[in-house]
Amino acid sequence: MAQVLKPTFLAGACLCIGLTAAAAQSALDPAVTACRATGLIALQHQASDIKDLIFDVDGLAVSDADTQVEDVAIKKVILGEAYIKRAGTPTANETGSPNRFVCLIGDKGKVLLTFFSAK
Repeated sequence: MAQVLKPTFLAGACLCIGLTAAAAQSALDPAVTACRATGLIALQHQASDIKDLIFDVDGLAVSDADTQVEDVAIKKVILGEAYIKRAGTPTANETGSPNRFVCLIGDKGKVLLTFFSAK
């Protein structure tokens, strides 16, 4: 399952030239929280049985960036794995296999793109 909020920014995921060192971040990081919230909304628009989005916070790579896609600034890139919880699955352990995701953050913490891909 894949969800792209802004297709023109997909190339930006490959053009993260100005990335600084990646570090695992806690779920309390505002950028991670924003990516999770917007990703969940986008997935729920595709399938109404999706109830939650659980990020593997131990494996997240959160990198500051100083690059652009066309005239849009990319300030942060978040990469990792997420589990999609659907209705009828009572625990996080029953969400199936993880999906990879990339999230691009622009100026003022605005989520520009959230892309999910099955492994």
